[in-house]
Amino acid sequence: MGSKIPLAQRRRARQLIMQALYQWILSRMEPNDISQQFHEDNPGKIDWEYFDAVFPDVPKQSEQLVAHMEPLLDREVSALDPVELALLYLGTYELANRIDVPYRVVINECVELAKSYGATDSHKYINGVLDKLVPVLRTIEYSEKS
Repeated sequence: MGSKIPLAQRRRARQLIMQALYQWILSRMEPNDISQQFHEDNPGKIDWEYFDAVFPDVPKQSEQLVAHMEPLLDREVSALDPVELALLYLGTYELANRIDVPYRVVINECVELAKSYGATDSHKYINGVLDKLVPVLRTIEYSEKS
């Protein structure tokens, strides 16, 4: 299997990132404190390398991420449900910074998390916003697939 991380471990890392972002949105605790707590509370097979690369960086880039997503929102960022906001932060971050992850994977993973954790039909909102971000943040990849 080499160094390739199983999909279930990456999926679990995304779930924990979303939950950590949710906690950060509500509490504004230091990301390092949240990260430490998640490491202690979540034993098992998780792509911790991905979690550690993505989660702490999202709060650092939150203003830039909001600048990308804000023109596509139908309401103020402050009016977004915390789960939706966490997923939009995650998806926008991955689209902007993790070009190693195909944009369709980013969207699909965020939509699936919204189905599990978000309000009714929030997955449609997440899908719509992230789908509109793809041509902006992944211009080359988008034009190759279109």
